[in-house]
Amino acid sequence: YEKMSELLDALIDQRKREAIDYKAYLGKIVALTKQMSRPDRDRYPPAVNSPVRRALYDNLKEVPGLEALVRMPSDRVAEPPDDTAEGAALAVDDAVRAVRKADWRGNRFKEREIRGAIGNVLQDDALADRLFEILKAQHGD
Repeated sequence: YEKMSELLDALIDQRKREAIDYKAYLGKIVALTKQMSRPDRDRYPPAVNSPVRRALYDNLKEVPGLEALVRMPSDRVAEPPDDTAEGAALAVDDAVRAVRKADWRGNRFKEREIRGAIGNVLQDDALADRLFEILKAQHGD
């Protein structure tokens, strides 16, 4: 909201200084509103389309040497994405969805199954543990 406020202030100042015509001014306001209503649109690949996938992607994109840590499942039909973080996020999400059961949070055995699914995709226990905790903290499924 702070960024939107700054951009809106800049538009108002421009309107006063340059006396741009009202129609162009309103057009810029509409464009700004659309941009601010979907701020993540350009930040994520199209397949990273849910809060869970975005959380996974955000935490995987900065991992050095991620390529060596990811085991892509052999049953993935689609070509792996060019972005390793995207592919890993999708693979982890798919693996978790395949084993996730209702009310898994707080159930040691169900949590262990989820953690195992993450570990099947990622060959780094610390990273798998971190992603498990992130998934566990996510609201909804």
